[in-house]
Amino acid sequence: MAKEYDYEEILLVKVAWLYYIGEFTQQEIGEYLGIPRLRVNRLLDKARKNGIVHFSIRSSDSRRMRIEQELTASFHLKDAFVVPTPIDGKDVNESVAQAAAMYINQRIDKSSFINMGYGDTTSRVLNHLSNMSEFPVNVVSLTGGVNYYLPNTRSNIFNAKLYLTPTPLMMKNADMVTAIEDEPSVKQILDMVTLSQLTVVGIGGMNENATILTNGMLTHNDFLLLSMKGAVGDILCHFIDKDGKPVSSDIEGRLISTSLDTMKSLENTIGVAAGRNKVEAILAALRGELLDILITDEDTASEILNLSRQ
Repeated sequence: MAKEYDYEEILLVKVAWLYYIGEFTQQEIGEYLGIPRLRVNRLLDKARKNGIVHFSIRSSDSRRMRIEQELTASFHLKDAFVVPTPIDGKDVNESVAQAAAMYINQRIDKSSFINMGYGDTTSRVLNHLSNMSEFPVNVVSLTGGVNYYLPNTRSNIFNAKLYLTPTPLMMKNADMVTAIEDEPSVKQILDMVTLSQLTVVGIGGMNENATILTNGMLTHNDFLLLSMKGAVGDILCHFIDKDGKPVSSDIEGRLISTSLDTMKSLENTIGVAAGRNKVEAILAALRGELLDILITDEDTASEILNLSRQ
């Protein structure tokens, strides 16, 4: 199993960095991280007592903090959360999913609603979050495909209330999509999406392990054609080019999925993705301003920044 990183300690490092290196006030840090000023003060005190602060921050943590700040500055993000890259071939998707669940859990309460996208990584986020939350998590699906949002077999506890779009993810033709989206039960979910406080999406790459390919939603020929049209990845099954713009195809009209335009209008959209085969797709999502927050691992973040400079 992937190592479970101590979110509290990572938060201690981030607060210490912002206060001592970034020269933020405690009030500014609280507003930036969405936590009370009193908690910021306690975290700074704990950081000193735990030895995290010795007039400097540990070099390994310092590098991640610098990467996070470069990501937020380069792509005008609200925040970035970069976790250590697992060693010995451990599952990086599992690590970032755990980190995302911890990140989200610190920022929600009983009244919060979270939009959740389709994909392997977001499914893991949902399962981790619903296991660690002290109260039922309200989750609204961003796409059709009920099975993608159900608990996996490893979940002993699934403390979540699901509001699902009662349709498949992809229909036979665009006329069927239009008819289904007029159904009251579907309209209700679409309305809930625009009112949720947080949105969590995965980012798919154009590779043999892409979820949309492995689950049989698309064929290898579909993928090849999309690649030839300039697609570098997808968000919510909407394929985008290197600048984050939609790639035209007949697939687009058959989707039961929140549009990219709607997604861009939402606040606090969190992209959760990692891996070398997703670097180009994540960079495209950032260039297209489709994300407010990015959660990834150190190696992926470094490659994104390197590629963006080319």
